[in-house]
Amino acid sequence: MIKIKNDFDLRATITCGQIFRFAEEENQFTVIIKDRVLIFTIDGDTIIVESNKDENLKEIVYDYLDLNRDYDLIEKNILRKDKKLKDALVFSRGLKMIHQDPLETLVAYIISQNNRVPSIANSLNLISYNYGERINFKGKEYYLFPTLDKLQTLSEEDFRNCKVGFRDKYLYEIISSIKNGNLDLDNIYNMDSEESRNYLMSFKGIGNKVASCILLFAYQKFDVYPIDTWVKKFMKEDYNIEGEKNIKEFAYNKYNEYSGLAIQYMFNYKRNKK
Repeated sequence: MIKIKNDFDLRATITCGQIFRFAEEENQFTVIIKDRVLIFTIDGDTIIVESNKDENLKEIVYDYLDLNRDYDLIEKNILRKDKKLKDALVFSRGLKMIHQDPLETLVAYIISQNNRVPSIANSLNLISYNYGERINFKGKEYYLFPTLDKLQTLSEEDFRNCKVGFRDKYLYEIISSIKNGNLDLDNIYNMDSEESRNYLMSFKGIGNKVASCILLFAYQKFDVYPIDTWVKKFMKEDYNIEGEKNIKEFAYNKYNEYSGLAIQYMFNYKRNKK
């Protein structure tokens, strides 16, 4: 168990659409990451983190929640370039970009195509239940996302039985590409954003939006970003800009290396502000 300062927005960070496998109870969030279960309990000005695996827990949690990055400095940088974004920045203060496992992120966002969040979560949970390691912790059962070795044994039918729909063939082919060495997830860390996006999009089942989500949420390339309906509404209403191409050109030219973060603040503000 560790304790960390409750000086960021844990709820917004976990529930803002970055990840799909989590549970929320009163003042508590449970997240299953690559090798362990994390239970976050908000206790006043402290967040208590418990896990079935205490090894390197502080390092793991800080990396996962991106707590070592100076977001205040980034937000000041964005605000200097665009004071019109102040309301979205203030509303989203404390929102972090989760540093996710690339393999699960790859699978999750392939499944996300033309899909609803509950269905995406259900498919990921079925894949984990059927093929992942079982963890017993605090009287409950949890299932880790399967290892690459395990995923490489699955057929299209196995994926289809996990309710992934037409995406079964894409998942099978992408895992096969990793197995035969054509797709190297680790090498993406060494690529610039444009190169890595083109690289991912060279594989079936990965379009621009899926590639952008993978690069932003797993590799923290903050100048790559998806454009969804909420962002389109924000840009139309606040900047009178329409069309994905025009939005991307505006965002990159305006916010540069932090354009992906600026877009996430727009998304969070438009989607969640009552």
